[in-house]
Amino acid sequence: MIIPVLDLKNGVAVSGKSGMRETYQPLKTVFHPSSNPDKIAQSLKEAGAQRIYLADLDAIEGTGSNWEMVGKINETIPVMVDAGVNDVHGVEEALKFVDKVIVATETLKNLRDLDEIFTSPDRDRIVLSIDVKNGKVLGRYIETDFDGILKKIRELKPDEIILLDISRVGTEKGVDQNLINKFRGLESRIILGGGITESDIDLISQWGISKFLVGSALHHGKFLHKF
Repeated sequence: MIIPVLDLKNGVAVSGKSGMRETYQPLKTVFHPSSNPDKIAQSLKEAGAQRIYLADLDAIEGTGSNWEMVGKINETIPVMVDAGVNDVHGVEEALKFVDKVIVATETLKNLRDLDEIFTSPDRDRIVLSIDVKNGKVLGRYIETDFDGILKKIRELKPDEIILLDISRVGTEKGVDQNLINKFRGLESRIILGGGITESDIDLISQWGISKFLVGSALHHGKFLHKF
């Protein structure tokens, strides 16, 4: 499954590379002549997308939010959103707007908070995102490594796990196979993102990973794979 990616900033779809968000510019996409996230999402739905990944960069950076737009898009196509949610209250509020909420290592305050978050009766709507930058687990507030994260995954058994290499976002350089190897045995749960090209899909699908977050290559019209 190809899951299209849209980054939102100040109500507009934006794009950039390697997580350098201060340099992001309005998105140019083959799916719509404007950078209107709602219009792009409608076009993606018409093209066959089954769900969409939204990153609310304003919420992640703590400078605002795009909840009204996020909720509107969810009325068109099921949304999984990363909006910097990091506690039970935030999860409950986010699920009022979207199909699934992402809890990401980048903004998680404490690994122990995951224990409470995943006791939610809506745990099947919670996605754990392992954010990676320069080969290390990215966390503003937590200090952990892949061993620590894998231990927590084995305890919590989340239904879906995003493995997002932020260093490769927007680069179309392909995926880091060494990173994937660290998560062997979890392939059926993984949603892989960061620099993915069409040639990656066929190879990685053979390893048991079947869900991919695709942004730049998709919006640039370089993907022939169906959603």
